[in-house]
Amino acid sequence: MSLTPNSLPEINPLGPTPEAAPPSISEDPPWTGWDVLQIAVLTLVATFVLVLVVTLGAQHLLYPRKAIIDVAKFPLVTIVAQVLAYGFVLAFMVAIVKNKSHRSFSDAIQWNWPDNWAPYFFGGVVLSFGLQGIAHLVPIPKELPMDRFFQTTGEAWALAVFGVTLAPLLEELFFRGFLYPVLVRRAGVTIAIVLTAAGFSLIHAPQLGKAWGPVLVIFLVGLVLTFVRAKTKSVAAGVVMHVAYNGTISALLFVATDGFRHLEKLNQ
Repeated sequence: MSLTPNSLPEINPLGPTPEAAPPSISEDPPWTGWDVLQIAVLTLVATFVLVLVVTLGAQHLLYPRKAIIDVAKFPLVTIVAQVLAYGFVLAFMVAIVKNKSHRSFSDAIQWNWPDNWAPYFFGGVVLSFGLQGIAHLVPIPKELPMDRFFQTTGEAWALAVFGVTLAPLLEELFFRGFLYPVLVRRAGVTIAIVLTAAGFSLIHAPQLGKAWGPVLVIFLVGLVLTFVRAKTKSVAAGVVMHVAYNGTISALLFVATDGFRHLEKLNQ
């Protein structure tokens, strides 16, 4: 999950240039495109099934008087289901690497924790501010589907925590850890960067109302994150940037709404 900034000052979106890793051999992951497709399908199926399970459980335990369709629309139901689904997906990723390679999971996906993580964190902060300059140039709808996560304080907190923990971790593992190296092997670095960023933006399209303005912003986020992965050979560097990007926007929303206590200010 990546958030779209709405009211941040214009700053250079790329931020400081991270230190690039020394040149290395071409990407040659032990898994194939079919394995990546299996991960994607599992994510969709697991999320759908667990939304249904969590909805039924919430209705039975907490909201016996509400229709199941109404319970399914509760943001917390979606977040809990995604957390559970991501657990299954992560386990499946580990199983794929174990079956395809003798290397450890971190080595196979090129986790490669950077010696100095600060430039990547700061780069994510600057990126979250800087993309507002582009957001001012494209049409951003006043109401987006993801706005439903900001109806109550609890929902806003849940989204903020999810947005700086599991969401960036699993998205980076899938797009920059599993998908990107397969695309590089098939199509080369430049095309792989563009296709990875495109896929990254498309999965966020539903929560952005499929409006091209905010989707373009997320596409640019994906470009920067994939470029960092390509230059550093480090999935961890992208995770740090992604966490910082989401965290900065959540922090600014926290401040703007007095600690998520006055969410009505977001509509002013």
